[in-house]
Amino acid sequence: MREVISDIERWRREGQRVALATVIETWGSAPRGVGAKMALTPSGRIAGSVSGGCVEGAVYEAGTETLETGTAQLLSFGVADETAWDVGLACGGQIQVFVEPLSDDTYDQVQQWLAAEQTAAVVTVVKGPGSLLGRKLYVSVDGSRRGSLDSAIDDEAVSLANDALAAGRSTRYLLTSASYELEIFVDAILPSPTLVMVGGVHIAVALSAIARSVGYHTIVIDPRRAFGSAERFADVDRLIQAWPGEAFQEVVITPATAVAMLTHDPKIDDPALMTVLPSPAFYVGALGSARTHEMRRRRLLDAGMEPELVNRIHSPIGLDINATTPEEIAVAIMAEIVAARRNGG
Repeated sequence: MREVISDIERWRREGQRVALATVIETWGSAPRGVGAKMALTPSGRIAGSVSGGCVEGAVYEAGTETLETGTAQLLSFGVADETAWDVGLACGGQIQVFVEPLSDDTYDQVQQWLAAEQTAAVVTVVKGPGSLLGRKLYVSVDGSRRGSLDSAIDDEAVSLANDALAAGRSTRYLLTSASYELEIFVDAILPSPTLVMVGGVHIAVALSAIARSVGYHTIVIDPRRAFGSAERFADVDRLIQAWPGEAFQEVVITPATAVAMLTHDPKIDDPALMTVLPSPAFYVGALGSARTHEMRRRRLLDAGMEPELVNRIHSPIGLDINATTPEEIAVAIMAEIVAARRNGG
């Protein structure tokens, strides 16, 4: 929902009704992943996408119909589906999309979770008896719940939601009871990934902008007022003008955190590395040549850091794309961070 929430908020202020389409399963070379969303209004407004542009037209038509009838729909597109060829999904992939009216209750709850950067899930019945289709259960990672699918399956649904949140991904499940069989979709609401940049250098200016554009919460740390100034970093989410030892006491490092050391200054980078390398951060990179990094390795090892921790450092930082300008280097760094996150660190 994060990708479309700002558009939905604006449309709701204008009094527009909103339908929400969610990719709930994919096979083959589907262009968007599970959980991808598209929001739409009867007046022709669209935000987000559920494919590479192949099926959006058909999904829009289903969405406007859903708003008229109030009944959710499960749509299937794929190479074996004649309709899919008509709308252009000829890339070999298959997708299923659940289209539903967006209720005030769902919007308010998800918006609250997103604003607080909380981990939670919306569990929806996407296939089953008509009386249950579209029903929702809201589950927070702290164990609280609200709503109900059916009292006979709520406990199992909560357990599956917790499994999906632990795995960090939205997932579709099959549930059975004595009376029926149905499918639920657990839409995982996860905090934004965070990029911590140590050093307010030119590269960090470009990198922070790129990181924000792909959904990262951005933090810049630099004790040097000329570099870590609010004027240089007016758009970052957080600016900490302190030495790393003090600054990292204010930063919670999670498995969704990436850290980039950009100063070239051992007085700043080394203490920061001593803090973040043993942390659960999924990525730690450091600017510098191979020779500079070898000197850095020796300093960290001499300081007592375990070799396996030192080996976590990505250096020279960024993918090798022959980047030369600060902006190109920022692209290379962000690409490496995305690759690390998508490939499990």
